Amino acid sequence: MRLTPTERDRLLLFGAAELARARRARGLKLNVPEATALIADTVCEAARDGRRLAEAIEAARSVLGPGDVLPGVADVVTEVHVEAVFDDGSRLAVVSDPIGGGGLGDAAPGAVLPGPAQPAPEPAVRLTVRNTATVPVSVTSHFHFFEANPRLDFPRAAAYGMRLCVPAGSSVRFDPGGEAEIGLVPIGGDRIAIGFAGLVDGPLDAPGAKAEALRRAAACGYLGADAEAQVQRQVQQDEQQQEEDR
Repeated sequence: MRLTPTERDRLLLFGAAELARARRARGLKLNVPEATALIADTVCEAARDGRRLAEAIEAARSVLGPGDVLPGVADVVTEVHVEAVFDDGSRLAVVSDPIGGGGLGDAAPGAVLPGPAQPAPEPAVRLTVRNTATVPVSVTSHFHFFEANPRLDFPRAAAYGMRLCVPAGSSVRFDPGGEAEIGLVPIGGDRIAIGFAGLVDGPLDAPGAKAEALRRAAACGYLGADAEAQVQRQVQQDEQQQEEDR
């Protein structure tokens, strides 16, 4: 059976969560990886059951309490991020204070949802995106936009290393046949893209990574990538020729 990197990550998360459930059933208190996996898996399973984003976050907040984890774990696991597949597409769920008031299972009181999101920064790039698919396409805030749905038509090279300029946990929906202008900002942190559509699976800024990602995207039929890939190949050929002439 061949699995995508995202599918392998999901199975790894599920396995870690099952281990956490088994140890919890034996009366053991959970450590940081076990607690994190159980919270994240709760979101994914709630999404699989057809629940909405807010309901999945609430379920994740009620699964563990301070008495279910080892001392200090609640102080370390203050926020859990996980991308889950909901009925309307993939979304990033941000579970803040996940161990603060849970541990009561079905009897847990209603959790307070996250407060107002911080304002998004000014976009570094603006692009017009056209959805050529016959179904709506949603893209979450921290998805590597270069690797978004292949039926979205936009200049892929301009979106390389970028994410949507929207608050964390939100998403942008592209209606069938519609166009929308979006803003993008550079992906922060270590700038490593693992999973997504598998077009990069490594450091975004490594030598040749962008050209190789464009080649893969063009080979897989991603709209907006073919012309860009040809340009990148020509640039590489010109650079090689210049090196040989020296």
